[in-house]
Amino acid sequence: MRSLFLGYFFLCVLSVSAQPEEKKMPPIRNLKIISEEPDGKGNIVRVVQYNQGLMRITETTITPKVLPIGNTNFKFRADTLLKDSVRLVVDKSKRCLMVYYRRRLIRVYKATFGPSPLLDKCMEGDRCTPEGDFQIANLNPRSRYNKFLLLNYPNDASKSKFNKLKDAGTIPKTAKIGGDIGIHGIWPGGDDMIELGVGWTDGCVALKNKDIEELYTIVGIGTKVIIVRELKSQMAKL
Repeated sequence: MRSLFLGYFFLCVLSVSAQPEEKKMPPIRNLKIISEEPDGKGNIVRVVQYNQGLMRITETTITPKVLPIGNTNFKFRADTLLKDSVRLVVDKSKRCLMVYYRRRLIRVYKATFGPSPLLDKCMEGDRCTPEGDFQIANLNPRSRYNKFLLLNYPNDASKSKFNKLKDAGTIPKTAKIGGDIGIHGIWPGGDDMIELGVGWTDGCVALKNKDIEELYTIVGIGTKVIIVRELKSQMAKL
């Protein structure tokens, strides 16, 4: 009986540690703001520089000056929340992830994406974040990026969109759809990348570490996640 239990235990450990996620990238260091100014539309435009591997990269970021207002002081105990009443909405234009509980906005977290945050994912390697309705498929509490919430991308809707792009000749016939998309944190000391809106992921949604740690206690496998370019009529789905 003891050997059966140990076998089951190690199988569970292996299933969590082997969960796929974003490939390991060269560390980003020496982040510096070169310029910062408002664009007259409520956003902050920054030019930043940083080292990644052997490269010195210059990037222009655009981040909203004010995030959507929610009751960010909403008090809760994670063990009392009904997981099936939680919905996540990612608004790429606002660079944020919003948490709804029973249709009530309870948290707003700053988020970053890939180098082209407003583009929908077309194929593997484009480093874009897919738009659509998804669910959390797996949870990894020991990710290289703190914690990792794996999404069920590609789902049927994603595959249908991908095939239409192939048929239209928008992407190569040899293109692959990709996968391993999720929500995660960042390396220790990397929160400034989120704060400044640097697009460093391969298509995942990245949060500050304290935010992914809190979010991890709120969600469960099956939690619905809506990712949109800009939040408009999606509230009807919550």
